[in-house]
Amino acid sequence: MWRPTLTIFRKVILPSLKENTFSKVLYSTKSKLPKSTAKLTLVSASVGILIGAGYGGYTHYKVNVKKRNNVIESDEYAFLKEAPEYKAHYKVLNDTDSSNLQLILFQYRTCPFCCKVRAYLDAKGISYEVVEVDAVLRQAIKWSGYKKVPILLAKLEDGYQQLLDSTAIISVLETYLRDKPMPLRDIIKYYPATRYTNDSGKEVTDITNKYFVMLNSATSEKKKMIEMEERDWRKWADSVLVHTLSPNVYRTTEEAIETFKWFEVVGGWRESFPAWEVALMVYGGAAAMWMISKRLKKRHNIKDDERQSLYDAANDWMSAIQKKGTVYLGGDTPNLADISVFGVLCSIEGCRAFADLRQNTTIGNWFDNMKKHLETTKGRVIPL
Repeated sequence: MWRPTLTIFRKVILPSLKENTFSKVLYSTKSKLPKSTAKLTLVSASVGILIGAGYGGYTHYKVNVKKRNNVIESDEYAFLKEAPEYKAHYKVLNDTDSSNLQLILFQYRTCPFCCKVRAYLDAKGISYEVVEVDAVLRQAIKWSGYKKVPILLAKLEDGYQQLLDSTAIISVLETYLRDKPMPLRDIIKYYPATRYTNDSGKEVTDITNKYFVMLNSATSEKKKMIEMEERDWRKWADSVLVHTLSPNVYRTTEEAIETFKWFEVVGGWRESFPAWEVALMVYGGAAAMWMISKRLKKRHNIKDDERQSLYDAANDWMSAIQKKGTVYLGGDTPNLADISVFGVLCSIEGCRAFADLRQNTTIGNWFDNMKKHLETTKGRVIPL
C-alpha cells in the first residue's frame, strides 16, 4: 500500500525537499539520525503532504462548489453512565482538597490548552487523575465524540460528566467553586456546546460563554471592570499568545526535533507507549509540525522574525502587570488570566524558544513567581 505513495514522494516531493532547509537534516552526512528514523520521517512527511494536498482540494470543492452550510446546532455535553476504559498514568493528590470533585484529565502533556487546565487545578488545590493520550493514534479518547484534548471527566452520583475546551473547563470549575450549592450539571447549562461549519467549510465545536464565570450574587462596577480585564486577557492568551508558539518552537527542523525530544522526556512517552509509537511521535511529529508551523505563521500574521512576535506578546503582558504595580495581573495572587498565560507558556518551558524569551524579556520573574505559587497550592504527584 506504500508503493504509490513512496513513488510520488520520490519523483515529485523529494526533489523539492532537497532544495530546502528540511533536507539538511535528512541528507546531511553529519546528521545523527539513524537510517530507520530518516525513513520514518520521510514517510511521515510524504503522508502529511499528500493528505494535506487532498484535503485542500476537497475543502475547495466543499466550500466553493457545494452549497455552504452555516447552520448552527446546539449540543449538550456528553454524559456517560459508566466511565470509559482508561489507564491513568499518575494522579495529583491534595490532602486539603475540599472541592468534592473526582476528576480524570485526558491530555497531551505539552499541549498548551492541557497545561492551562493543569495549572488551574494545581492553583486551586484540586486532586485529579491524568491519562496521557498518544498524539498520533489517540486511542485513549476513542470513546469521546470530541476527539480533542483536554477532556475532563467529572464523576457524579449517577455517572460521568464530560467537560470540553480548556477555557470552558476553567470557567465551569471556577463557577462551581464559587457557587457550590449549584450542581455541576446545572452549571454546564450556562456553557452550551455548539457545532457549526465555518467559512473554510470545516465543522467546528465551540463553547458559548466560555470566558464568563457565572455568579448569582450582584457585583459592583469596579468588580465588573476587573472581571472584564480578566476575560480580555484570557481571550488574548487563546487568540494571540498561543499562536506565537508553533512558529517558534518548530522554527527550524533542528528546533522541531529538539522540541519533540523534550516532549518525549517530560511526557514520559517511553514509559507510556511502545518504542515504534515514540519514534513516530518524535520524528514524524517534528517533520509534520515543521511544515504546519509555516502555514500557521502566515495565518496568524507572525513576523518574519518569529522570536520578535513571541517577545512582543510577552512585553504586552508584562506591561499590563507593571501598570498595575502588582506581582500578578490579579494583584497579590494570580487570577484566571495569570493562570491561563502561565499554562500556555509552560508548554514550551523546555524549548530553546523559552530560553530566548527569558533572556530577551522581563517575563522570567513573573513566570518564576507563578511557579513558586503553584508549588504551595498543588498536590503531590503519585505515579500509577
